[in-house]
Amino acid sequence: MSERSIKAGVVGFGLAGKVFHAPNISAVKGLELAAVVERSGNRSTVEYSASRTVHSFEELLALSDIELVVLATPSDTHFVMAKQALLASKHVVIDKPFAATSMEARELDAIARERNLVLSAFHNRRFDGDFRTVVKLLGAGTLGRLVEYEAHYDRYRPEPNLDGWKEQNLPGNGMLFDLGSHLMDQALTLFGTPNSITAELLMQRPGVRVNDGFDVTLHYDALRVKLASSMYKLEPGPRFGLYGTLGSYVKYGVDPQEDALKRGERPGVVGWGEEPEECWGTLRTMKNGVASRTTLRTEAGDYTAYYANVRDAIRGEAKLAVTAEEATRLIRALELAEESSRAGRTIAWSDR
Repeated sequence: MSERSIKAGVVGFGLAGKVFHAPNISAVKGLELAAVVERSGNRSTVEYSASRTVHSFEELLALSDIELVVLATPSDTHFVMAKQALLASKHVVIDKPFAATSMEARELDAIARERNLVLSAFHNRRFDGDFRTVVKLLGAGTLGRLVEYEAHYDRYRPEPNLDGWKEQNLPGNGMLFDLGSHLMDQALTLFGTPNSITAELLMQRPGVRVNDGFDVTLHYDALRVKLASSMYKLEPGPRFGLYGTLGSYVKYGVDPQEDALKRGERPGVVGWGEEPEECWGTLRTMKNGVASRTTLRTEAGDYTAYYANVRDAIRGEAKLAVTAEEATRLIRALELAEESSRAGRTIAWSDR
């Protein structure tokens, strides 16, 4: 492995930049958090003394030593800023959603390919411990043929933050593009492109301007995939529910990494990404007419694995784990879900 350190610049030091990107970049050997764009102040240098603060995106792009630009900015800025960074010959990571439309996503992918640059969406939830457990379980065939899969992102937040940028009626906003990006990416990663999509987008809280919940069904030949989110769930639905011909796996609760990062903890410590036993999922199987029930240990999650892969892809030492092509397919799926909700019917898959 090359010892060359890749210098990264993070654009924005709000929740995404401060909690998800800066600490995970800093924890990966061979990546260096060299600069952070903050419109005012220099909060980032208090936590990351080796980095520098710049006060404009243009100033960051002008820094010749910055190879990787990470966009932790509002959704409606992603396309324009990513395009600028690619045209400035920078590798780019875009926080979800990758783009507001599949047309924008395809254009970014084309630019990156033409310039031989790494372009990826930050789909960190592929590196959640529970999703890793699901991947391992399906690979082992323990559940037999899967017939139904469900995944939820439920919360209880009955009062919207109407002044926040996520609540504004802007391209790429709304819960479908926000939390739905995670659920859809996981489903497409597991099962590929569906035959059709049925969706209902919800606006349930008072005064909201964009969807704040959704129910989406992906239709495959012999499998139904249900994705859902609500802001009115004091008792959340299962994070994952897998139902097959030989058994089922049901898991509640969310990966612990986000809360740990919010508390200021950092990756790399003993036990990072591990769930306590009381949070593990339940595996039920039936064999020869005999039912069994076991608690299945959750795999450890590790968001740094995402950035380690980006590092290796830039060095030419590994294939990119989350590609722009995959991110484009995801955005197309979200578009079709929006179309289904508007039309009130199931929409067949189409690439454009």
